[in-house]
Amino acid sequence: MRRIPALCLVAWFIALSVTAARAEQSMVRIAQPYGLGYLPSYVAVDQHLIEQHAKAAGLGDIQVTLTRMASGPAANDLLLADDADIAMGGFGPAFTVWDKTHGAQQVRGMMPLCSSPVFLVSNDPRIHSLRDFRDGDKISVSAIKVTDQAIVLQMAAAKEWGWDQRFRLDPLTVSMSNPDALIAIMSGQNEVKTHASIIPFSVTELESGKAHLVMTSDQYLEPGSSSVVMWAGARFHDPNPKLYAAVVAAFEDAIALINRDPHLAAQIYVAREPQKHDLGWIETMIRDPKLITYSSTPRGTLAHEQFMYKVGTLKHEAKTWQELFWENEAGKPGS
Repeated sequence: MRRIPALCLVAWFIALSVTAARAEQSMVRIAQPYGLGYLPSYVAVDQHLIEQHAKAAGLGDIQVTLTRMASGPAANDLLLADDADIAMGGFGPAFTVWDKTHGAQQVRGMMPLCSSPVFLVSNDPRIHSLRDFRDGDKISVSAIKVTDQAIVLQMAAAKEWGWDQRFRLDPLTVSMSNPDALIAIMSGQNEVKTHASIIPFSVTELESGKAHLVMTSDQYLEPGSSSVVMWAGARFHDPNPKLYAAVVAAFEDAIALINRDPHLAAQIYVAREPQKHDLGWIETMIRDPKLITYSSTPRGTLAHEQFMYKVGTLKHEAKTWQELFWENEAGKPGS
């Protein structure tokens, strides 16, 4: 009989622990665009890595959903409307939402996912350099002004014609998702004849023989700079420390899997984004460091943010790259 109070106390502690764990949400909602840069997300979801780390942290069953969007800014719209917990896109949309949400609802980067150049591809035989563009030409970017493609064009214009001409190419840009831009370039019947492209779309365009390379972002950015980033707001980060950590661990595992087993990673990608080429075509890209490198260490992020601040796209200037990310990134040798 004397053991009954002790047993009750143990049961109370167990119930309290379960309740505390369940105080964190039981769903992770991810919004992302299309492209090979988002492969870590596909791996994390398909291999149930988030669920595994959440269960190990005592959070029980977690539901993970994945929504594909046309661009990073579109993913931001879901995040700000509280219809997504995590958004993905290029560094441009990541730093734009960081800039707009200073305060209680601060959004910061969780980690980069990869580095991969922007390829400026054209089917117009007249255009072989930036200086060949003229009024009336159209360049597709996933969203004007704020996406990596648009920012790269500003950086390129500043280097090509001088700082005062940094917006010279902006009037030529039009918003178009990468899949739609691919169709326009391949058909040759669209008024959009140049695409600021990412892989695998750029590789399809160039291998077709219907288009040629005008430039790559490596000519204007530090090669190896982080391109795709995932980010989350304080609304998800603060009340869900265990779940947040589980997501981080899952994506670190996903990146490790891609680098360890490109063949399996290619299979996962093709299942999510079917394409006409064989599996080896995707695997070759994953293995080519000139096309893409998967890493969660920030590279060139401060320089990108400071350029966006200098041109007036952002109102706040980061003094260190750590200001742009949550605490899980702080100890990495980033830039």
